[in-house]
Amino acid sequence: MTRSKKDPKILEPTTGTELPDVEELPPLKPAWFHILLALADEPRHGFAIREEVEARTRGRVRLWPATLYGAVREMVALELIEPLEGEADPDDDQRRRYHTLTARGRELLRIEADRLQSLVDAVRAAQA
Repeated sequence: MTRSKKDPKILEPTTGTELPDVEELPPLKPAWFHILLALADEPRHGFAIREEVEARTRGRVRLWPATLYGAVREMVALELIEPLEGEADPDDDQRRRYHTLTARGRELLRIEADRLQSLVDAVRAAQA
């Protein structure tokens, strides 16, 4: 893994190297968390991911195309999600690419949810 030249906080796989364990990845960016969560129950295409995130957050989180598709590209490279071939609805636009969560992505989503829950628990304990 190497750091991205555009954004040093982003890890990118290096050709011929193994991917890091999900436990070794830094805390997720909010957009990544929301994308993984949107894919947790079913495969979706980009616009459907965006709609799911907006609905789940009641419009407080909006994934603009550059953010969404950049994140999707990076998460595919890290094998957190994968594109589905030939899975689109026959009545659907053929240009849409559906993605699904991998076992690795599901594990990272669980780890991140546990990390966030521990933060919520700490805040509640501090306020008690």
